[in-house]
Amino acid sequence: MIAGLYVYWALFAVMLIGLYVVISHGNLVKKLLGLTVFQVGVFLFFISVGKVAGGSAPIIAEGAGPYSHPLPQVLILTAIVVGVATLAVGLALAVRIFESYGTVEEDELERVADEQPEPNGAFGAQCVPNAPFGSERGGGRS
Repeated sequence: MIAGLYVYWALFAVMLIGLYVVISHGNLVKKLLGLTVFQVGVFLFFISVGKVAGGSAPIIAEGAGPYSHPLPQVLILTAIVVGVATLAVGLALAVRIFESYGTVEEDELERVADEQPEPNGAFGAQCVPNAPFGSERGGGRS
C-alpha cells in the first residue's frame, strides 16, 4: 500500500524540506528559496492528484476513454505565475533591505532596528507642527 504511493511521499518530503528551510534559516533570501521549494511541492502534489490513470486529453472524439480534467493544470499555471511574481517582489524587498541595513539576516536586522531611534511621523518623515504643507522640504507656497 505504501509503496504504491511513493510519489506522494516524495512530494511530501519536498514540502517538508521547503518548510524546514523557511523555519530554520535567518537569511531572508534562503527563506524565499525555501518558500519556493515548498510551493513547487504543493504544485506537483496538486497536479499528481488531478492525473487520471490512462486518461487522455479532454477532446471529444469517438472511442475516447477517460480523460484528465484540465482544471488542476490551469490552476497550477496561475499559481506558478503568482508564485514567481511573489518571489520577485520578495527578492526586490531583500535587495532594498540589504541596501538600507547592509544585511539580510533576521537577527542582525532586529539588532540594527533596536539601535535606531523611532522615526518621528509617517514613514520616517520629520513632522513640523503647525507648519504649512510642503514647508519642511522647502516646497509649497510662502
